[in-house]
Amino acid sequence: MPKRVLQGVVVSDKNTKTVVVKVEQRFTHPLLKKTVRRSKKFHAHDEADTHKVGDVVLIEESRPISKNKRWVVVERKAQ
Repeated sequence: MPKRVLQGVVVSDKNTKTVVVKVEQRFTHPLLKKTVRRSKKFHAHDEADTHKVGDVVLIEESRPISKNKRWVVVERKAQ
């Protein structure tokens, strides 16, 4: 089974080796036919502590690393 990969923006880097990534999902509402935005925050493991607030990153699903962390930062996207 392939691992999910999501793209989002780093909103917090205050924790050691952890970043909080906000992932936004856009879809058309089935009844209203209007574009709706939904977002969710994920805690992701950042081993080198190199990513800062505002960076666009790719995160990949992984084994549980801690109570809240189930994602790992794969790479930083060029802006």
